[in-house]
Amino acid sequence: MVFARGLPMKNKVDAPEVSLIEVRLLRLFEAIYATRSVTRAAEHLGQSQPTVSIGLGKLREQFLDPLFVRTSVGMQPTPQADALIGPVRAVLQALRQLSEQGPSFAPLTANRLFRIGMTDASHITLLPQLLSHIRTVAPNVQLEALRIDEAIAQALQSGEADLALGLIPDLETGFFQQTLYTQDWICLATSDHPRLDGGLTLAAYRTEAHIHIVSGTGQSLLDEALRTHGIERRILLRLPGFLGLTGILSASDLIATLPRQIGETIAALGGLTVHACPFPIPSFTVKQHWHERYHQDPGIRWLRGVCAALFLRN
Repeated sequence: MVFARGLPMKNKVDAPEVSLIEVRLLRLFEAIYATRSVTRAAEHLGQSQPTVSIGLGKLREQFLDPLFVRTSVGMQPTPQADALIGPVRAVLQALRQLSEQGPSFAPLTANRLFRIGMTDASHITLLPQLLSHIRTVAPNVQLEALRIDEAIAQALQSGEADLALGLIPDLETGFFQQTLYTQDWICLATSDHPRLDGGLTLAAYRTEAHIHIVSGTGQSLLDEALRTHGIERRILLRLPGFLGLTGILSASDLIATLPRQIGETIAALGGLTVHACPFPIPSFTVKQHWHERYHQDPGIRWLRGVCAALFLRN
């Protein structure tokens, strides 16, 4: 969506010929003006900081003015920005009023298929709760779980996927994101492990046998932490995902190192013991991602709200 020329300039002699201004840039301008920070504006908009910085650069090019200047107390607006904020907010308010009169989504009667990209860990931890809730509030809505791979960005852009849940660091320009929760790491072992009565020490972690989840969420963070601390695990089993992990851990003396949510879910299912990791592993954030083409789609907005209500943790 774009906004046609018409924003008044403080100095019309020096003002550029502004033919079209994207509405997303107006929202970005308002967010930076309100927060006095590119970082906080990105958090407010659910976008990455590079995306907001690129948008600010486009605004500066269009208005031939820096608009916001970095100072000791944050990004302060220039006189040009002060002159623009009133008209910008008026335009955005008018657009909000128009959107409220547009198509809506009625979950109780809706008959729609939503395609959600998610990891196999999310199949175990998030999908059951999401499906249960949707069956209650939107009985005719269908869900399809898609793999998160190198094609997920294109799928979100084309509309083949409506939403993606997980750690997807490669989604940048053109995508919105909302942090749902932070994941740290735990270790799992059978409750009657013969050598872990006193807990899992670093020495025991080095000597015990392990299961390696090849495509696990955040696997690169675990690998890097192992290298940093000079730990070489004795791996006896490699698995492509989490299928079968509960039964294998219950019937063996192997150890698995997993993100907390999937780990605690598996532990509860199999009566396994949760151990604190004996060395630090960087945490990561699980987010929901969507493309700006569908930011205002009523159904996808509803779905995002459902995921936030179910999974958002302060």
